[in-house]
Amino acid sequence: MNKLKRTSAEMVRAARDRIEEIETADLIARVDDPDVVIVDIRDIRERQRTGAIPGAVHAPRGMVEFWVDPDSPYYKEVFGQSGKTYVFHCASGWRSALTVATLQDMGFEAAHLKEGFSTWADQGGPVEQVEKSD
Repeated sequence: MNKLKRTSAEMVRAARDRIEEIETADLIARVDDPDVVIVDIRDIRERQRTGAIPGAVHAPRGMVEFWVDPDSPYYKEVFGQSGKTYVFHCASGWRSALTVATLQDMGFEAAHLKEGFSTWADQGGPVEQVEKSD
């Protein structure tokens, strides 16, 4: 096996050192704030299995950079709203940390949910079921 120059854990640590992390309780308190856009980057199967934060935008991890870039043919208007606070999340906070670090490199300001969706329901966060699509 090839030795990696940098492990995924090291990449997550480095990302967390330079991004804003939001605690679960703090995001629960702001879940109805119209100035906060919660972005779920988990795979659709994860969302169907465990539910989702009501009102969260689903942006699959593999498309995020393209969806926030106004010059991309895949750009989504939801990411062009002025004055909004964007908070990205995954299941445990690893993928979202890497995502937010990359977005900051692009010039897109965002934060991420430190512990991800893993502690959301346990701390009283609302959850909606995600229907399976055909």
